[in-house]
Amino acid sequence: MHLLFQHDLGNNKPDEITPLFWKLNPADEATREFTESLFREALRDKENIDQLIRRHALHWRIDRMSAVDRNILRMAIAEFLFTPTPHVVVIDEAIEIARKYSGDEATEFVNGVLDAVRVELEAQGTKGKK
Repeated sequence: MHLLFQHDLGNNKPDEITPLFWKLNPADEATREFTESLFREALRDKENIDQLIRRHALHWRIDRMSAVDRNILRMAIAEFLFTPTPHVVVIDEAIEIARKYSGDEATEFVNGVLDAVRVELEAQGTKGKK
């Protein structure tokens, strides 16, 4: 979420963001690979991801959402689309991130949007590794 947030606000290239991020947030190689893969997939499929958000965030424009909430949603939907992680696990993790970085109202918003996206994707048979 931090990488997407930084990219969203600064519109920096991924290769400009990641070195400093890892310098400030050291992690093992597996964590780094998963995080960077998810970050790049979210950016690569941003238009599709944002369309899913628009369809399910009723009465909310993406540009009017909190930058934190918007990027939590993008991250979680990218994980829905590009990893085999169970959708309910992704939603639970996104809610915890929203609770930590956004607030109580955000947890309900994130949960509602992601659950609606989950239902759509599961109805389409879309589950990981798009």
